[in-house]
Amino acid sequence: MRISHARPSLRSLQVFESAARCGGFTAAGAELGITQSGVSRQVADLEAILGVSLFVRNGARLRVTPAGQRLANQLAEAFSATWTAVSEAAHSDHVVTLSMLPSVAARWLAPRLERFMTAHPEIDLRITASRHLVDFAVEGVDAAIRYCPAPPSNLDAVKLADETISPVCTAEYAHKHGISHPDDLSRATLLHGDLPENWEAWFREADCAIPPQAGPRLGDDTAILQAVLNHQGVALGRSLLVADEIANSRLIMPFDVTLKASYGYWFVRPKETPNVALTAVQNWVGEAFGEA
Repeated sequence: MRISHARPSLRSLQVFESAARCGGFTAAGAELGITQSGVSRQVADLEAILGVSLFVRNGARLRVTPAGQRLANQLAEAFSATWTAVSEAAHSDHVVTLSMLPSVAARWLAPRLERFMTAHPEIDLRITASRHLVDFAVEGVDAAIRYCPAPPSNLDAVKLADETISPVCTAEYAHKHGISHPDDLSRATLLHGDLPENWEAWFREADCAIPPQAGPRLGDDTAILQAVLNHQGVALGRSLLVADEIANSRLIMPFDVTLKASYGYWFVRPKETPNVALTAVQNWVGEAFGEA
């Protein structure tokens, strides 16, 4: 065939992809709502423009050629991506992408996710759990729950909550090691994290002379709390992240001495007018933190 310099129409490409996938012109016509002859004409025009045979015709039977199959496969991928993009564009006002620390996602949001979905079934909430501070301009994130002293001034920010820091362990661990007074922690394994409020600060607040002890250091709060739940030691727990475990008696706070955290929780987003879905998410998060 002689190659034409004309570009094929998107309609002819769609008709060909349907014919190749459906295995015939009649089935493709039924899928697209056009006649069998209309499909045949579109395919013939496409073959003329491309200068290749896309089907081998043997009477009423059709077989896709190798070149035709390669084109059909590529078109199928392209059309799938196109329809996905169209669908996402049509529903973009209902999608909210929210960033937060993995520990906040696992320990605070996950137990409350069903409540959110019940309250807002129309919102497609997408969570990115990461320790790095997202760049709203380039990462496609709408808002974030940040744990920090104060957010930067270039963002709209609403403070959600403060919290306290105190030792936590299982009742079994406290009983096994006889932990009822801060001095008893000399017999315990102390688990260390990366909070500004560390064991040395807590011992000063408790007026306890125990020097800081070496022990496992786990940078992630989720890992630390899992170790505590597995009776591996005592950790300094953030009050909002351990509240559910305390309430269901999986963890205890063996002492009343607490430290006020220097960090707080903030809901932050770019300084632009939010859509209805983002406003709903922000309001729900604020209410849920207020109940914690």
